[in-house]
Amino acid sequence: MTKESTLVLIKPDGVKRRLSGEILKRLEQKGLNLKGLKILHLTREKAEKHYEVHKDKPFFKDLVSYITSGPIIAILAEGNNAISVVRNLVGATDGSKANPGTIRGDYSISIDKNIIHASDSEESYKHEFPIFFSASEIIPVEYGDEKLF
Repeated sequence: MTKESTLVLIKPDGVKRRLSGEILKRLEQKGLNLKGLKILHLTREKAEKHYEVHKDKPFFKDLVSYITSGPIIAILAEGNNAISVVRNLVGATDGSKANPGTIRGDYSISIDKNIIHASDSEESYKHEFPIFFSASEIIPVEYGDEKLF
């Protein structure tokens, strides 16, 4: 198993619907260590940088408008195979197609307002996390039960 980190964003609809605690609970119960956590209102500039891979797609402006429409919660999670583990917890991008038991499968019925973002690769994580966290905001946390997971 490979210890890795991933970025998770609870998007404005997830925050407005008060799902943040449930999402954090699922991450922790899975055995991931939370080493960065903050609430913020994303600037347009940072949103455009975050979604720059989609800049030439017709939905780019909608993505930027959506993620800047209200507060978000940014989370850095760490654990064995964290990227794929979190992606499995999150579920398919389109909530109407996400499996029950996943975050999107339980709380989203669309692709537009899909509650949560999670890095989809190591490359994505390396691009994304500096947009949301500085090195001084990353706290190395060891809970002591990591071998249980």
